Amino acid sequence: MIVIENTLISELIVEKKFVCDLSKCKGECCVAGDAGAPLEESEVPILEKYYPVYKEYMTEDGIKTISKHGFFELDDDNEFLTPLVRKGKYCAYAYFDGEIAKCAIEKAYLEGKIDFKKPISCHLYPIRITSFKDVDALNYHDWDVCQSACQNGEKLNIPVTKFLEEPLKRKYGDIWYQKLLEELRLKKI
Repeated sequence: MIVIENTLISELIVEKKFVCDLSKCKGECCVAGDAGAPLEESEVPILEKYYPVYKEYMTEDGIKTISKHGFFELDDDNEFLTPLVRKGKYCAYAYFDGEIAKCAIEKAYLEGKIDFKKPISCHLYPIRITSFKDVDALNYHDWDVCQSACQNGEKLNIPVTKFLEEPLKRKYGDIWYQKLLEELRLKKI
């Protein structure tokens, strides 16, 4: 375990190699599973604010889901999640580029139409954060749909911490990320 400020970082995050390979996984992380991605409560009003912009990229079923259920779902622990089109189906915010699932929110961001890339849990994947009163625990989520990303990361020799540099900085800041790199140097990881 690595400790930086108010975060506990699993060793797997620094040991594992990972680089998404959409040509192989087809964006399965936006499709598979029985629940949506975690949302921070502060992200809900942002999703609502930019909905008129990214809505144009969403599927018809995704738009119907938002109209019917709103911008989030609550799990059994009252945690916010992205809504799913139907249980066991794709994220309401997804669209399909051929057979590849992608994020409508991110598409609007990449086109310069909004300043919010996508929910931080999606941006940070395969890192999952469990927040406690005074600390965040960062863990590596091992999911078989990301096997191609693990193989690609091994081939390219890119650790999770490097692949996720941008979202880690987005969540915790540049200084935190530099502390992480220094800790990795000290531990010779």
